[in-house]
Amino acid sequence: QVQLVESGGGLVQAGGSLRLSCAASGRTFGSIIRGWFRQAPGKEREFVAAINWSRGNIYYGDSVKGRFAISRDNAKNTVYLQMNSLKPEDTAVYYCAARGGSSYVIAPEEYDYWGQGTQVTVSS
Repeated sequence: QVQLVESGGGLVQAGGSLRLSCAASGRTFGSIIRGWFRQAPGKEREFVAAINWSRGNIYYGDSVKGRFAISRDNAKNTVYLQMNSLKPEDTAVYYCAARGGSSYVIAPEEYDYWGQGTQVTVSS
């Protein structure tokens, strides 16, 4: 099993920035994809970003390209999501997720491990 714990959510004004963190513990994989998703009330869970932990390949959802950046700290086994130029439509619960393997996928059902979620609220 892999345990994921997010932190860093909160309330911010439009145009502001937040950084989310996701620390992992437990089972290790030879290759793993670590990602971020978000879910707003009444909407489906949406892919935000993912990183291939060993290769460093990075992928973004269209709605966050150019504003969000995913990064990793191998020593801390932590992935980060730097969110800049935040908009009210970015308001959601943000989840980190992980799946074994090296294939990049955006469907949430393809991810095996999830954090508890952290609320991000952007006021206009």
